[in-house]
Amino acid sequence: MRAPSTYLGLALLTTAAAASQTCDLLKAGGSVDVQTDRFAIPKAPYAAELDEYWSRASADLKPACVVLPTSAQQVSEVVKALGASGNKDTFAVKAGGLSANDGHNSVRDGVLVSVRRLTEVRYDADKKLVRVGTGSRWTEVQRALDPHGVTVAGSRVGEVGVGGYMNGGGFSFLSPRYGWGVNNLAAAEVVLADGSVVTASKTERPDLFAAIKGGTNNFGIVTAYVMDAIPIGQVWGGLMFFTGGSDKADKMLAAIAKFTNEYPDHPKAAIIPTVQLVLSGLIELWVVFFFYDGPTVPEGVFDDFKALRPLLNTCKTQSYGDLLAGNSAIVLRGTRYKVATETAVLPTDTSPGSMLKVMRAYYDHWSKVSRDYGGILGLTSSMAIQPVPRSMAAAARARGGDLLDMDADADRLIYEYDLSYLANWDDGLAERAADDMTKGMKALVDKFAADGVTKNAFRPLFANDVYRTQDYFGRLRPEKRQLAAKVAKEVDPNGLFRDRMGGWKA
Repeated sequence: MRAPSTYLGLALLTTAAAASQTCDLLKAGGSVDVQTDRFAIPKAPYAAELDEYWSRASADLKPACVVLPTSAQQVSEVVKALGASGNKDTFAVKAGGLSANDGHNSVRDGVLVSVRRLTEVRYDADKKLVRVGTGSRWTEVQRALDPHGVTVAGSRVGEVGVGGYMNGGGFSFLSPRYGWGVNNLAAAEVVLADGSVVTASKTERPDLFAAIKGGTNNFGIVTAYVMDAIPIGQVWGGLMFFTGGSDKADKMLAAIAKFTNEYPDHPKAAIIPTVQLVLSGLIELWVVFFFYDGPTVPEGVFDDFKALRPLLNTCKTQSYGDLLAGNSAIVLRGTRYKVATETAVLPTDTSPGSMLKVMRAYYDHWSKVSRDYGGILGLTSSMAIQPVPRSMAAAARARGGDLLDMDADADRLIYEYDLSYLANWDDGLAERAADDMTKGMKALVDKFAADGVTKNAFRPLFANDVYRTQDYFGRLRPEKRQLAAKVAKEVDPNGLFRDRMGGWKA
């Protein structure tokens, strides 16, 4: 069961008092753009911020005001106003708006701090570093970097915002060689609870630097990240669409397991296989994202997938920026979403039959729960299977580590469950579906480990995909959890970020 102190969000959804004190203080100050008109015309700043949410459930939460800082100094002004004597206003920080947890990057009657205007992208060729504003989207970042022949360990979908991605750790197409996004941090600019603007790095505030690498929003508002530049040129990749069905599922699952197990043979390759049930389970469709770091993909890398004869294939040689933009084409806004996750382990017996048995059990569980809740209006249930090979865990530790602290003793799979639906009256059902999905999956993974089918490996949750009822910090190693709690207490002794904004609490 989730510890009651690990997530703060549900209480903030029903805050009754409008956050007029902060809004009024900032309007009186005059330097920060403050938007308060809930009935503004479409495309006006207040309405535009709500329209950018991926999930309609987040957009339904109307803040008292939207503040739009353009610099770290203006973010500092906002934080100081929130921390003014007697101020109890709730607030949220929004970058790209793709978190599906309403009350996490959204707030009702509180202050919505949009960092969308913090969009700098600066490449230092001498130091081989890239400074990225937290409000940028990854397509924007890569478009700026493509002419220089470099990238950073950013999102696999260009529509994702920098801030949320990095807060949760960040999973890149380059992660098998470079670890999580946060493992590629050289420094971060952070506004703390007292309004001070500080730099966190290996040499400056090293504990804070360690804690922000997977520590979500507990420590302050990050306004910019300085990341290691990674050489890149033309890449090969895109999407392949396949029909579904039981026989196709077996072949697809076998291909995924084999690809993950054989990662040392193709370290420059990456996939995101996703399966969807639409029209109350009548139609099953597989959509697989492919990436290869090079203009052509060697024979054998993706052959098992190509042999399944896709209905549509968009894969080609292109710039990395174009690939990320193309991947964003299937990001659909305007419906309500629940997103949840579980971490699994490949079997110790890597024979095809053994791997398929385990993978099929995970697939059957997703399919059953999805069909059990088929009465949810407009439900589309999808499952993404994200390989985390041993090489990725090793790279993460070699590049400084992070709060997830996965060891390299097993090949893992991160399962992401997305439930998309139409009506707010189904919110309760969708929440139960997400809970059933994750609890049942965890029970399956635990049983395989107990029976010796898989190694009893450490299985933290990936924060970018965690559902609000899941215990993110409770799944970390005790020493990492203690580090996060210690740093949060040091940099936020009065609990500004702990008590007055949503999210998982250290």
